[in-house]
Amino acid sequence: MNLRPNPRGNFRGPRVKEEPYNINERIRAPKVRVVGDDIESEVMELAAALALAKSKTLDLVEISPNAEPPVCKIVDYSKFKYEQKKKQKELKAKTHKVIVKEIRFGPNTDDHDFDFKLKHAQSFLKEGNKVKAYVHFVGRQIVYKQQGEALLLRFAQALEEVGKVEDMPRLEGKRMYIFFSPKPKK
Repeated sequence: MNLRPNPRGNFRGPRVKEEPYNINERIRAPKVRVVGDDIESEVMELAAALALAKSKTLDLVEISPNAEPPVCKIVDYSKFKYEQKKKQKELKAKTHKVIVKEIRFGPNTDDHDFDFKLKHAQSFLKEGNKVKAYVHFVGRQIVYKQQGEALLLRFAQALEEVGKVEDMPRLEGKRMYIFFSPKPKK
């Protein structure tokens, strides 16, 4: 193995991957609670727990180091790590990512454009996405704030069946926002 310093002069030794759990001789507690398949939960000395694990040709894995006494499980460590990764992957797959779709209006949006954007918002909400509708005021259009607010409230009323308003329209800079989230399915 080549252990030369990198061009900037600082040395990094070989990378050692840190194990997430303490196993066998790495466990430092004098007494541990031992659990596992075909094993009755009991508190015992670390040496006795290691001997029990060795007699079954398995590993002693510290699964709850902060408990009093720490909880250790007698299990095949490689199989245990594989199952943990599998559980993490399943949890990650079950989480739903919230997507926010944006719909932009001008303060003087015509009815046809309004209806077109309304259909898009309805389809977004039916798919389970959130919708952020906003009126963008350009230049001196900021004097039409009331028109923009009326437009967003009309939009909210039209989306009443498929979505619910999270908060009333508010003006930030040159944009007036309103957020919608999908109604829960019955």
